[in-house]
Amino acid sequence: MQRAWPVAVAGVLAMAVTLAYPAAAQPDSPSAGLGPADTSLMHGDLASTDSTSHRGPGRGARLAASSVPGGACAATFVGRDGMPVALCTQFVGSSPPAFAAPTVVLFDPRTAQPLASTQLTKGGLLGGVYGYLDDRDRVVVADGSGSILRVAHAKTANGWRVFVDDRVDVEHVIPTGDAITGLAPDFDGRVWFATTRGVIGTVDRHGAVRSTRLPAGEELGNGLSIRRTGASILTTHALYEMHADPGGAPRVVWRRAYDRGPARKPGQLTWGSGTTPTYFGPGGDGWVALVDNAEPPSLRVLRSDDGSEVCRMRAFATSGPGTENSPMAWGNSLVIPSTLGYQYPPMAVRGPSIPADAPFVGGSTRIDVGEGGCRRVWENGDRIATLPKLSRADGLIHAVGYGPLVPGRPQQVGEVVYLATDFATGRRVATVPVGTAPVDEPLELTGTITSDGTLWQATLGRMLKIAPGR
Repeated sequence: MQRAWPVAVAGVLAMAVTLAYPAAAQPDSPSAGLGPADTSLMHGDLASTDSTSHRGPGRGARLAASSVPGGACAATFVGRDGMPVALCTQFVGSSPPAFAAPTVVLFDPRTAQPLASTQLTKGGLLGGVYGYLDDRDRVVVADGSGSILRVAHAKTANGWRVFVDDRVDVEHVIPTGDAITGLAPDFDGRVWFATTRGVIGTVDRHGAVRSTRLPAGEELGNGLSIRRTGASILTTHALYEMHADPGGAPRVVWRRAYDRGPARKPGQLTWGSGTTPTYFGPGGDGWVALVDNAEPPSLRVLRSDDGSEVCRMRAFATSGPGTENSPMAWGNSLVIPSTLGYQYPPMAVRGPSIPADAPFVGGSTRIDVGEGGCRRVWENGDRIATLPKLSRADGLIHAVGYGPLVPGRPQQVGEVVYLATDFATGRRVATVPVGTAPVDEPLELTGTITSDGTLWQATLGRMLKIAPGR
């Protein structure tokens, strides 16, 4: 059994080694249908590189503002108007707690205070966390009623308002009891979506819905990754490359099974790989990477066009052997954080884990990839507890996490810190206290770095605005 969450949480829930940086091109983004680059997607871009062209807070970082949004905000976006907007989920009850319906919350960019919100119908993963910002600063997200929504915000005479501006019904292709897990736009104006139980669908510019179904028993617990010619989709059993046929319906180009291990590992949400697949490498999307759930887990890099293997190696040498985080990518390099032993809330995970529990020792590793194979460049002991962002502008990895594991002290009680780590060397360059767990438990939530260097990062109980030094 996983350790019980601290009683205090229930109260919160109710409210070459080379020092040169890679120069390889990043994947293109659609010219229409998507908001500003770097702040419109949960994983940074459609290729899910979890990287950004913006500089982060870095050395001299400070907690500039914070607020209590009334839920844990799994994804935060910032549009062309500079207004942060997040998908937040409350937890209700305590025996055991459960997810409530997600809420779209608008924040003041100066004070981080919530300005307005609207609640949706409860959906898939963590109540509904995957979405994106479109070119009109609307949050595109699925709700539990079988609809894809575009949620807008506007200032009125009575203050700010958040409201559903558009709705497309896809319920007729989703079986009863299923729900949309992830969605993303492609380069031809379609919206791709995937459900927990393996329905993959598209919605074209005119609202036409087309879908296909993956083999029974294969489930999805992660997002989609998109490149110019198709989409990468990872189930609990296999990695798929899919294209839209001439009529727009998703079709399988290739399928590669992976070792899903004997069971779910502690620190992962499902039994199988915990990684959203990452496009990277030649042309920005010539390769696709995942970390499997073997004993021990392996990094697998495949060619995007045909699924042939580029290289495979043990994902971690000294870190906890398991991850729920998508690999960060820059050029031909990957950085993989460990989440083994991370204690998610009990209602977030599916099925028992083996072992039942493990210490969250953390650690991250950089692996460089070439046609000749994979090569580990460095591995450190950073206990990252968010989905980090790799800045291509300052060469730093920006995250929120913990200090070293202290024997005898609960893993998720104590100081929470902002971390900045050098991509080239793996060395820590900044450690700044920003909160205290369990109130500020980072919960592996996603942060967003804006053009002024501010990291917007949610925790279990707060929204943090971590800014560069004055």
